[in-house]
Amino acid sequence: MSFSGFIVQLLNGLASASSLFLVAAGLSLIFGVTRIVNFAHGSFFMVGIYVAYTLVERLGTGFGFWPALVVAALAVGVLGALIEVVLLRRIYKSPELFQLLATFALVLVIKDAVLWLWGPDELLGPRAPGLSGSVAILGRQFPSYDLFLIVVGPVVLGLVWMLLTRTRFGTLVRAATQDREMVSALGVNQAWLFTAVFALGAMLAGLGGALQLPREPATLEMDLNTIGAAFVVVVVGGMGSIPGAYAAALLIAEIKAICIWLGVVDVFGISVSFSKLTLVVDFLVMAVVLVWRPWGLFGRPQAPSRYVGMQEEPLRRPSKTYLVAAAVFGLVLAAVPIFTADSPYTTVLMIDLMIAALFATSLHFIMGPAGMHSFGHAAYFGLGAYGAALLVRASGMPMELALVLAPLVAAAGAFVYGWFAVRLSGVYLAMLTLAFAQITWAITYQWDTFTGGSNGLTGVWPAAWLADKRVYYWLTLVLVALGVLWLRRVLFSPFGYALRAGRDSVLRADAIGIDVKRMQWAAFVMAGAAAGLAGALYAFSKGSISPESLSVGKSVDGLVMVLLGGIQTLAGPVVGAVTFTWLHDTVARNTDYWRAMLGGIILLLVLLFPQGIAGFAKQLFDRRRHSKDPAELKEAKA
Repeated sequence: MSFSGFIVQLLNGLASASSLFLVAAGLSLIFGVTRIVNFAHGSFFMVGIYVAYTLVERLGTGFGFWPALVVAALAVGVLGALIEVVLLRRIYKSPELFQLLATFALVLVIKDAVLWLWGPDELLGPRAPGLSGSVAILGRQFPSYDLFLIVVGPVVLGLVWMLLTRTRFGTLVRAATQDREMVSALGVNQAWLFTAVFALGAMLAGLGGALQLPREPATLEMDLNTIGAAFVVVVVGGMGSIPGAYAAALLIAEIKAICIWLGVVDVFGISVSFSKLTLVVDFLVMAVVLVWRPWGLFGRPQAPSRYVGMQEEPLRRPSKTYLVAAAVFGLVLAAVPIFTADSPYTTVLMIDLMIAALFATSLHFIMGPAGMHSFGHAAYFGLGAYGAALLVRASGMPMELALVLAPLVAAAGAFVYGWFAVRLSGVYLAMLTLAFAQITWAITYQWDTFTGGSNGLTGVWPAAWLADKRVYYWLTLVLVALGVLWLRRVLFSPFGYALRAGRDSVLRADAIGIDVKRMQWAAFVMAGAAAGLAGALYAFSKGSISPESLSVGKSVDGLVMVLLGGIQTLAGPVVGAVTFTWLHDTVARNTDYWRAMLGGIILLLVLLFPQGIAGFAKQLFDRRRHSKDPAELKEAKA
């Protein structure tokens, strides 16, 4: 830990901060104006580096290198504009989280498009001409190109600041950030303003990717890795704040650099590996900032959007017809293993579908009736799965008892995380839940002696009497049905009515004596317990568990299930979970480019069913019922 090493690491941090800022600045602009949580922004970064690689090959590694990077950024900007015009412009009046579903589908489509165009191999670009060497700093060699990147960040920050403060376009952008509907009412062409902002944000992300060409190889994993870091920077700096994004990028990059410089340090005789903290330090920073300052370092509360989607009707108790249909459906599910005895895979798939339904229902419980957006619900699924596995392996506990206690482990995690999360709202709440989930994932991923680290835990099989998959199927059916019915019953209790009252109007609920935060906290714990049960069932079903069960991808899958089915109906999460899991399994088994096909199907569903599949079916049923009512009334009068 020499002083010269410390200075070099700080410079490395500055170079990384510049690259991260370019992506985060574009994401912050897009969210500030369009209010879209653009999950595909990392894909623009990835496309930027791939396009730059191709253009450098065509134009040459000499004089053509620098124009190739600029052209790559412009090409990504054009791609962003096309996506905004063709797709996003059609769903601006949909709920904001539903727009997230569309951008997630774009991630899948773009990833497979890149795979088809450039192949699966890593592509390493050439060194930058004129900056291929290094300079000596305190006796250590430092890449000249990284010094160039250190300068690029402040230059781009200055240019964007001038654009936003010295031009009419910038004035409109800042006005739209405060109240986009009022800007439209004043006669500004809102559609083309959104297109220009989206193209500018995509171009900045593409430039960030292109500038990384001499530093790292182009890979297909860049999109999700980048979007996670960009979200953290934007939230820490404050949504919509460009200077905040740069300050947050500097803060996070330098803390990571210091962790690398410290390495392994003995603290009171205990070896602490600070270098391992780099996997999670950005989410730790985000959690601390959001708890201390809920709107980020330079942010301010966002004005509420007037586009909130279809007005939610009061929940109604199920009719006799509905109950009969549900009972028949349950009997059909119970009979599935008997009629599919010759197809063991069908039984396994049905178990996965039921577990996914319980997981999605638990997430819907806090997203729909409670109105709390969570991007980290996989934490409770994983805590339940690891809780069950560790109870069986470490203590020799019977599987049946572990299955009972595992949801309590997940509920304990939700109890701690929920206490902090319910103090926030909107995107900030969602990002804090993501931070907690990533912290949990990092601990699980690196604690080799306890959780098995990246290898996970194996040999987690059910009891002997459940060795037959059909018997385990029936157990899963019973527990999932009980979990879903329990959450549904809670919603029709006084607690459920108070929860929905707090969602619809915090001030009115508080005025009549409802402790909204405590209600939401309790809802977090209930949802965590149900997700933990799903995780425990999953662990015993597969016989093993890995850190993937707590990853961002698992949380995103849950979001997709809820939104695909319809967040405004109680049947939505079950319909969405079954649809998404079945599509994922069917498409993945029938084509190499399953992501693009799955993404295309989700995009089609987004455009055809703006309220989700179950929400659309409910809308049709209500229209048919209302159309019959006048006729029945006329007959009664006659």
